Amino acid sequence: MCMKKTSLTILSVILLASCGNNNNNEQKVQQPDVYPTEVISRRDATLETTFPVTIRGTEDVEIKPRIDGWIVDVYVDEGAVVRKGQSLFRIDSPIAQQAVTTAEAAVNSAQAQVNTAQTNVDRMTPLAEREIISEVQIRTLRNVLDQARAALQQSEAQLKNARAQLSWTDVTSPVNGVVGKINLRQGNLVNSAVVLTTVSSIGNVFANFSLNEKALMDLLGTLEGNTQAEKIKNIPEVTLTLNGGMVYPEKGKVETISGVVDINTGSVNMRAVFPNPNGILKSGASGTITIPRTVENVFVIPQKATFQQQDKVLVYKVQGDSVVNTIISVLPMPGGKEYAVTTGLSDGDRIVTDNLISLSNGRKIRVQ
Repeated sequence: MCMKKTSLTILSVILLASCGNNNNNEQKVQQPDVYPTEVISRRDATLETTFPVTIRGTEDVEIKPRIDGWIVDVYVDEGAVVRKGQSLFRIDSPIAQQAVTTAEAAVNSAQAQVNTAQTNVDRMTPLAEREIISEVQIRTLRNVLDQARAALQQSEAQLKNARAQLSWTDVTSPVNGVVGKINLRQGNLVNSAVVLTTVSSIGNVFANFSLNEKALMDLLGTLEGNTQAEKIKNIPEVTLTLNGGMVYPEKGKVETISGVVDINTGSVNMRAVFPNPNGILKSGASGTITIPRTVENVFVIPQKATFQQQDKVLVYKVQGDSVVNTIISVLPMPGGKEYAVTTGLSDGDRIVTDNLISLSNGRKIRVQ
């Protein structure tokens, strides 16, 4: 009998303990989790828009021979810095040399004719003065002298032209700049259609890029000025990042916006100029250009405080002891860690800033 009572007592204790544990577990489950939150407020923010760019020298001059012949000397190498007028190539042109020789012979012949005509005039003039020969005869001789002189002038002009063409065998640089790829070397036959190399003037360089009409309107809409030209002047200085991640130390300035929209791409071409005192930037290089702009009176929140549903960006806003999801409009901030919120939130709103994966609309939370 005592054993039965003891067993019943032990069973009662176990049941009570089990019930007590269940109650404690239920209390633990029902207790809301703690989440980090933030009360937001407005401020000004600097945004950055990035576009791919292609670098070009302010002058990219194709070097072509002005005469037919063979390359006999190449005076420079690829990447060399050259001055205006510096020799780059020498071309052997037998045709040009022959033209000079022929022109020189023509000048000598014309000079001889002038000398003969002058001798005849000098010899016959005294006879005409004494009326031994007629005035018509002396005029005829003087006309012959004038014709000979004109022929000499024509021959001299042809010789000058032939010598100028022969000077084209020395191919020089028309600008200060850097030599690009050399396409042909010694022994190659060339003519005026052949590009020997390119010389790029890179004291300053152009960064060419394009943006669509909407992006252009958004950019211009943030700038002061009544005309497009005035707005361009007010575009802030831009930053160039080269392929590989190197940020170019010199700031650039947007100079021009094309007045024509490309009908195939719907984009507008723009150009910024960068100083290049040390020749770091090469024509043909590529990278990205960053245009900063300031937006006023916005909320700046961490990107990890947001989540996406389809094409919408949302946050969890704290209301009392629970949260509600709220659609917001955002602009990415530099660095990729923050958003500037333009619509969807109000001053004094509190939002959850982390651990959103465990939240749902209407869930109760405790504020950290």
